[in-house]
Amino acid sequence: MTHPHSPEHPHQEPWHKDEGSLQDLIQSLSRRRTLAMLGTVAFGSSFTAACGGGGGGGSTTTSVTTTSASSSSSGSSSSSSSSASSSSASSSGTCTTYPSETQGPYPGDGSNTVSGTVINALALSGINRADIRTSVGSASGTAPGLPVQLTITVVNSANGCTPLAGYAVYLWHCTRDGLYSLYSSGVTGENYLRGVQVTNASGQVTFTTIFPGCYSGRMPHLHVEVYPNLAAATSYANKLFTSQFALDRTVCSTVYSSVTGYSASVSNLAAISFATDNVFSDNSSAQLAAQTIALSGNTTSGYTGTVTLGMSI
Repeated sequence: MTHPHSPEHPHQEPWHKDEGSLQDLIQSLSRRRTLAMLGTVAFGSSFTAACGGGGGGGSTTTSVTTTSASSSSSGSSSSSSSSASSSSASSSGTCTTYPSETQGPYPGDGSNTVSGTVINALALSGINRADIRTSVGSASGTAPGLPVQLTITVVNSANGCTPLAGYAVYLWHCTRDGLYSLYSSGVTGENYLRGVQVTNASGQVTFTTIFPGCYSGRMPHLHVEVYPNLAAATSYANKLFTSQFALDRTVCSTVYSSVTGYSASVSNLAAISFATDNVFSDNSSAQLAAQTIALSGNTTSGYTGTVTLGMSI
């Protein structure tokens, strides 16, 4: 509420009943109104000139931009600037915090053994690579399958979805036949479809791999672990987070029924759903949507995928 004696409501003096005093008052009020109008015109002209209005050259513009977060699982970015404040805030959008998921029986991160031997792909020379379709070290095999280029964006869901740069991402998944290198019979001597990369300034890594198959009892998926840096990405003991990415069922069905080498996945996919999957079934719809890789492409040349991994740091 405005105070009754504020400039918007000047104090009202009592009127005198005689005609002379009334005339004086009318003239006084008229003069005040005229002066106020002149002052308004002068101030308006000055303000317009200062803000670059009216005339042609030499104008300057001061803009104030506010940040608006857009609802997107990809973590779109917005900028914020203001000349009216000494502080500014920015946000890269909205994101969903991923649930922690099991690493499964085939992590290859030093946490388990096969026939008494510790399996640790993270210790292999050359494991830090973008193309994970071939084996490294003494192994030389290449995993056949439909090509996929997957970009993972790692963000801090506890701080405006800001990108997490310098973190190491370890990705692994099964072959088109549903086998895991280093573990499954027939591919124990291979270490393909496993690799580590460090996130760039945008929190991103991009892997070139193949479309994974669907084995009995699980929806198609990829595994991921995040480490604080590359030096720490040598053992599971140093990991910050473990989760899994899902694949769209419709795309999987198209690939499995159309691409050579995926025929066994057709019946396996038909027997499972997200509701019955023992990993994804207890996730919220928002979490599952965030974990599902967005794919574009075709069954001839392959697919490009993107996913945003939200971690609360």
